[in-house]
Amino acid sequence: MPADDETHAVSSPHGRETGPGARLTVLAGPTAVGKGTVSADVRARYPEVWLSVSATTRRPRPGEIDGVHYHFVDDATFDHMVATGEFLEWAVVHGRNRYGTPRAAVLERLAEGTPALLEIDLAGARQVREAMPEARFVFLAPPSWDELVRRLVGRGTEDEEERERRLATARVELAAEAEFDHVIVNDEVHRATDELIRVMGARARAGSGVGC
Repeated sequence: MPADDETHAVSSPHGRETGPGARLTVLAGPTAVGKGTVSADVRARYPEVWLSVSATTRRPRPGEIDGVHYHFVDDATFDHMVATGEFLEWAVVHGRNRYGTPRAAVLERLAEGTPALLEIDLAGARQVREAMPEARFVFLAPPSWDELVRRLVGRGTEDEEERERRLATARVELAAEAEFDHVIVNDEVHRATDELIRVMGARARAGSGVGC
């Protein structure tokens, strides 16, 4: 379950059929496990996979590009998107910022039969399961708890209070592993990426960490 200070809502897609064989893959896992890093590796090495770009009210981190990593929006814009039913799912994460998946873009790619990957938090994944139970759900796990803490501290993007908040959430998120269809341990980025590609039903690149 999400932390006590998290709230969320969901709107289900209606009136659109997906293309033959198209299936959304949802990647989730605890904070700092490397979901964004694995997604970036997919973007760089597997351009045939379409990555959903979430909208968020949080400020960009160094190096993040609007429209590539996230759609960075203000609260008023996010409110409008919620009110007009533009999200497949949306959530308040870590009790602060809101994240949401624009529905139309996902449905368009599935209608085209394009392999689609959605990287979101646990609360969002649960909402997508309710809205699209036919999706494939993948949990990205850390090699160990100590490694997860090391990664969170090492990235240096949160102050001590925020790190403690995120670690408390991560303990809860790790307990949700059994809810997912597949579990991938992110011990090495290329290897984890190639395993994800195989789970999606595609072939890993020659010479990758996972055999084709």
